Amino acid sequence: MALFRTQYLNLPRHSLVLCAALVESSMNLGMLCRTAEALRLEALVLSDLALARGRKFRQVAVATHQWQPMIECAVEQLPHWLVDRRRQGYTPIALDLQPQAMPLAEMHFPERTVLVLGRELTGVPPAVAAACDQAVVIPQYGVVQSLNVQAAAAMAIYAYICQWGMAPPPLK
Repeated sequence: MALFRTQYLNLPRHSLVLCAALVESSMNLGMLCRTAEALRLEALVLSDLALARGRKFRQVAVATHQWQPMIECAVEQLPHWLVDRRRQGYTPIALDLQPQAMPLAEMHFPERTVLVLGRELTGVPPAVAAACDQAVVIPQYGVVQSLNVQAAAAMAIYAYICQWGMAPPPLK
């Protein structure tokens, strides 16, 4: 296991950036960090990197914050940050309950994607949605038409990985 940990930082990552700058709950952010690290995403974006030092975040992240690359982007800078990512060859996609959103099962993710998550309860604000190239939605059939942000993100990340998968790293 020691050899695996020393080589871990050099192993490939998926070209998916998980933008959670709008997510406000420390527990949701910690769970998103754990998911991003488990699936070797390129980066997790937080509104403030100090959030990753909080007790609730670290409690649910279960030390994954030590391994997962993180980027800071203040909420008010998010539309500009997304434009900059587009210039770098990424496609910003909002995971949101928008009427024109593509159902997840039909979505073809570009390899270099920024998946933008919305705020709990209110989703992706119009200015941020306008900075995204498109939106993806997870069709739901129950009375409550939303999922926890971490659960929704995990489903979308898995769909991305099914399209752009890579071999899992050795566990030795």
